[in-house]
Amino acid sequence: MLTYPFAEGPETGQAITIAPGVRWLRIPVPGSLQFINVWALDDGDGQVALVDTGIGYAGSEEAWRAAFAGPLAGKRASRVLVTHMHPDHIGMAGMLTREHGCQLWITRLEFLTCRALAADTGHEPPADALRFYRAAGWDEAMLDGYRARFGFFGEALHGLPDSFVRLRDGQVLRIGAHDWEVVVGSGHSPEHACLYCADLGLLISGDQVLPRISSNVGVFPMEPAADPLEDWLQSIVRLRTRIPDTVLVLPAHNDPFRGLHARLDALAAGHAEGLETLLAHLATPARVVDCFPALFRREITGGNRLLATGECLAHLNHLLRQGRVSRTTDAAGVDWYSRA
Repeated sequence: MLTYPFAEGPETGQAITIAPGVRWLRIPVPGSLQFINVWALDDGDGQVALVDTGIGYAGSEEAWRAAFAGPLAGKRASRVLVTHMHPDHIGMAGMLTREHGCQLWITRLEFLTCRALAADTGHEPPADALRFYRAAGWDEAMLDGYRARFGFFGEALHGLPDSFVRLRDGQVLRIGAHDWEVVVGSGHSPEHACLYCADLGLLISGDQVLPRISSNVGVFPMEPAADPLEDWLQSIVRLRTRIPDTVLVLPAHNDPFRGLHARLDALAAGHAEGLETLLAHLATPARVVDCFPALFRREITGGNRLLATGECLAHLNHLLRQGRVSRTTDAAGVDWYSRA
């Protein structure tokens, strides 16, 4: 039910014009995602407002330098807008703002959460975090892997800017010749900003709406009792209500597409199905790690266990709040969940 109007995306260092004053670029990222889509919006006087930045590593820096030597030649960044605080979106914000003498624009909760996570760099994991993953059923080998990777978040940032301009839900930004409305969603991240331009019929959706993959909705040690799935489902309703189905959606990953409402419906239905599948699985008491087969169609290994654990807990916490499952903790500190 989705349509994709562009046969292919831009090569690194190149750009495709999406609409008047709106250009689509791709910045490479390590791993299976391969790239992140970023957007350059004409902002008058030979300037462009940049939306999202790529992860903080050499490949991103090379791609941005190629862009400013190519399709953005002769232009300067007027501001750097970031949809949310994950490293593939904010990682190069420090370099871009400092080199172009401009500011980072982001929601307050995203900026502060990013600062908090970046502060873990170089530290040992806290006891609370180890208890959190032990309660989920992680064994010592898995915990050792977590200890070794702890603090990686800050290493993926190219020196976070020290200040920011706050984005708020409902705020209207004048960028060049067009108005862009901030539409905030939650669940994948605390206060994710999408940008909607009614004049051009465009929605820059970040990770809040992706056409071919579902964004991770997870619980993590900082807030173990959180219910981000409820936030995510409410955000789907908010986007469906405020954004017309006629827009061209500009996502952070995959390709621009039409069919926003169909995709939002599919995302909601997918989580509803996941909740029912998980509930059936809990006819027999299970730990979080025992729930992986109920939610995922592939084996979960290595670093994917952290995201899978968070996703399972998001569904379990949601069911707990609804009173549909119960939780008990054994003498070893491991949580067991069962259908109520």
